[in-house]
Amino acid sequence: MTTRWLTPKEQRAWRAYIAATFLVEDAIDRQLQQDAGMPHLYYSILANLSETPERRLRMTDLAERTKITRSRLTYAVSRLEKDGLITRENCRWDKRSSFAVLTDQGMEVLERTAPGHVENVRSLLFDHLTEEQVGQLEEICTGIVQRLQEDERPTTDEVPWRRRSTPPCS
Repeated sequence: MTTRWLTPKEQRAWRAYIAATFLVEDAIDRQLQQDAGMPHLYYSILANLSETPERRLRMTDLAERTKITRSRLTYAVSRLEKDGLITRENCRWDKRSSFAVLTDQGMEVLERTAPGHVENVRSLLFDHLTEEQVGQLEEICTGIVQRLQEDERPTTDEVPWRRRSTPPCS
């Protein structure tokens, strides 16, 4: 098999992408730690729950929305549950499933933190882009996500929320 090395232009684009994503994520994490005492992932969990009817989602659906493994989500939800921001409910029709539910306290934290978070995202990213660039960024990122989520392959380990933390029993 021949390695398809990146061209100089692709290498520059790759490194720029990596630098930008690391720096933006770090700045968002620092702001959310300062304002809410939580990392971006935890804030994203609260935000996703706030956008759903009854502020609740099955854990598997929440893992898919946040693009993380189920085991990582379980850990994060346990921490948020300990802080009183989320509760878990058993699923009545599927004993293997449970729901994450945003509490009133969690909603208050989200509402208090959201204005600073949005301003931070705007100043880190969108204030530096033209309208055309915003459209291009959306198009590029949507294309990447769609490609990575395609279900053409026979395994289910292609996306994080489908991965098992340990191999299934045979």
